[in-house]
Amino acid sequence: MASKTNPIAFLQQVRSETAKVTWPSRRETMISTAMVFVMVFLAAVFFFAADQLLAWLIALVLNAGA
Repeated sequence: MASKTNPIAFLQQVRSETAKVTWPSRRETMISTAMVFVMVFLAAVFFFAADQLLAWLIALVLNAGA
């Protein structure tokens, strides 16, 4: 059975745990955000190229039988 915690005590515990968190600096956040955008762009380019290649190969195979 789960123990019940007083809501006031719970909020005090949350506040003390939040104080222990090491928050990233603005510079670290900006660098991480930029890296995410770069990786998303690279993944989009990769999947676009793979899709185009597969479409071309399938069209080549299907047209070879005609």
